[in-house]
Amino acid sequence: MSRERKGHTLQTTALINEAYVRLVDQRNVHWANRSHFFAISAQIMRRILIDHARRNAYAKRGGGAQQVSLEEVAAITPALGRELVRLDEALKSLAEMDPRRSQVVELRYFGGLNNEEIAGVLKISANTVTRDWNMARAWLYQQLSETAAN
Repeated sequence: MSRERKGHTLQTTALINEAYVRLVDQRNVHWANRSHFFAISAQIMRRILIDHARRNAYAKRGGGAQQVSLEEVAAITPALGRELVRLDEALKSLAEMDPRRSQVVELRYFGGLNNEEIAGVLKISANTVTRDWNMARAWLYQQLSETAAN
């Protein structure tokens, strides 16, 4: 949420509460360890943010209209929601090609974990996480640039 714009309609506490509710609703989950919990939590937060972005992107004109000054207009844009949806689609493509790199992005971007924490979750070295992050970031940049050009 720290990367989102100010005045985002989904507050951090709402995201955490929704993630908690979804975690509690999980049936037949046997938590292997702390890392397993963080991995599932990151996936759930990703889904919540993507669902929220999609709902806002598909809302009819004026559905959630707010009165704003002209100075604030520049800060409020539906493009951020569309970008998040495009990121999700690109991450799904990356997961088909390389699931581990997709997990690294998910844990770092949506889970907020650092390289050492991600290494612990995925049981790989921090150097491997750094390499995976750099490769995934470059690949995602290329994919998102191509879709933005179309």
